[in-house]
Amino acid sequence: MSSRRKFLKQLGAASLIAPLTSYASVSEEEIEKRIIPYERTISAVDNINVGIIGFGIMGSRNAKTMLEVPGVKLVAVCDLYKGRLERAKELYGQQLFTTQSYEELLHRSDIDAVVVCTSDQWHDKISIDAMRKRKAVYCEKPVVHQLNQGWNVINVQKQTGVVLQVGSQRVSSIVYSEAKKFYRAGEIGQLNCIEASFDRHTALGAWQYTMPMDANTESVAWKKYFKSPTSLSFDAKRFFWWRNYKEYGTGVAGDLFVHLLSGIHFLTDSKGPSKIFATGDLSYWKDGRNVPDVMTGVMEYAAAKEHPAFQVLLKVNLASGAEKVESGKVKFYGTEGMIDFGWNDFTIYRNKFSKHPNIGGWDALDTYPEAVQREIMRNYKQKYPNAEGLSVDASPIRFMAPPGYDDRLDHFINFFESVRNGKPVVEDATFGFRAAAPCLACNESYFQKKLINWDPVKMVVKQAGI
Repeated sequence: MSSRRKFLKQLGAASLIAPLTSYASVSEEEIEKRIIPYERTISAVDNINVGIIGFGIMGSRNAKTMLEVPGVKLVAVCDLYKGRLERAKELYGQQLFTTQSYEELLHRSDIDAVVVCTSDQWHDKISIDAMRKRKAVYCEKPVVHQLNQGWNVINVQKQTGVVLQVGSQRVSSIVYSEAKKFYRAGEIGQLNCIEASFDRHTALGAWQYTMPMDANTESVAWKKYFKSPTSLSFDAKRFFWWRNYKEYGTGVAGDLFVHLLSGIHFLTDSKGPSKIFATGDLSYWKDGRNVPDVMTGVMEYAAAKEHPAFQVLLKVNLASGAEKVESGKVKFYGTEGMIDFGWNDFTIYRNKFSKHPNIGGWDALDTYPEAVQREIMRNYKQKYPNAEGLSVDASPIRFMAPPGYDDRLDHFINFFESVRNGKPVVEDATFGFRAAAPCLACNESYFQKKLINWDPVKMVVKQAGI
């Protein structure tokens, strides 16, 4: 039995997490569905040669993860900093093709797919160029830098028929897949509100990454960093800390809100919100950045055939004071319970309303004269003889992936299965844009200080009064 089969078998091995807690286990069918692509024997003709564009934190991590998928080979790396090209060869051999020009990488005939891990402002352009070169594309979220770029990516994907998957891995997570089954089964009743946060409390969590000492115009292709000609002098922060600048990144909304919305849309099958408002502040990390380090977004999801109307409250705080490790927390509230997500787990609490009116306790009952109270209680017991002692709460349901589970690996397995077999990806350009667009609208709301009206079906900003 392969290591991955053994690993996924652990998911099906039910065990009690706590007294009076049901433990949700994964079905044999689900296990087989996930391990078959991983264990399939891959012939040389089915090997997939990959080029990575952008070998920073995500690019280098993605390289390690994708190479766990059988039949995948890294053959080329592009990065604007020469030191990262040198590091790529240290890790994967001197035969690795390296370049500072993504166009040169795309021109190679031996590359089947590319993984785009650049700063956000290049996501749409490189993805489009790659699809037109007939390269399958795995593009990190948020897939576009501006709201008006989404349809360009979607249309080119449709025109070319090339595989494109957006890299927001919760869509492939076994945790969200299992939670979705309980949600659809009505375990929490009718959904009405979701609270989701992604707080951090370290300098690295706030994107103050380590910079190399040789950062200059000799080691960095500074001019290539910009989509249009610039006279801006070299600035290492703007290059290595690009997430801190709206010109190159999308701030906490595009970097972190989008993870939260991807999971929310996957579980609810939603196309997105209709109204978006965000507020925030640059409260702590005053290091030259021009995006907030605290942001709260409020989104209104109108009733649709896929789901009832519900509200979404999003929050990111990069100086939370609560914990040093990043913490993604999501809570789905319904009329009969709640799904509480951790990093790789969830707990379902079921709390149905009583079938009978409540009486006593924090109530007006004891403010009336005793005779009136006795009369009220006598009438109540006659009308609801079975009300006393009725328990409507059920034991929580707990699901936890075993230590080491990585939904990014499942996301890459899904992507490469689509490349080999042509089956639909789990997160195409449309899904990716529908998750990213409300987050980018949060930025517009914050900087323009206004409510954004969004058409989640047509995927366009609605004009006032329409």
